[in-house]
Amino acid sequence: MTTEMPTKTITITELDRQRIERLLVEFDARAAKPDEHLEWFRKKFEQATIVPQEEVPADVVTMNSTVSLYDMDFDVTECYTLVYPVNADIFANRVSVLNPMGMAILGHRPGDVARWKNSHGEHQLELRELVYQPEREGVLNL
Repeated sequence: MTTEMPTKTITITELDRQRIERLLVEFDARAAKPDEHLEWFRKKFEQATIVPQEEVPADVVTMNSTVSLYDMDFDVTECYTLVYPVNADIFANRVSVLNPMGMAILGHRPGDVARWKNSHGEHQLELRELVYQPEREGVLNL
């Protein structure tokens, strides 16, 4: 079972919301059965605060953001870029927004702890630094 505890309202740009909703519809059309990770993500996504790209706070993890994450279980810090599934490459530290870790960090800010459960147990990552956010740099419509 995949859940996040406790639930915190996240912030998502309108463009990210539109694109992710399209991905979820496409996934549903191909899926033989409901996916627990995506059901958890949908709940989190439905409760999100949606803002225009130009108004997203400069410290919010948006799509194509690079974030420094501290893995509380393994005492290690690594940088990851949050991408759409077609650009995902875990060996290049590009994590898909439809991966449980990607789902957990979207919309959060430095200082937040992203949590989720899956068949391997509970995972926790502290967002240490938002290294790059496209909107903050004036890069829109990626």
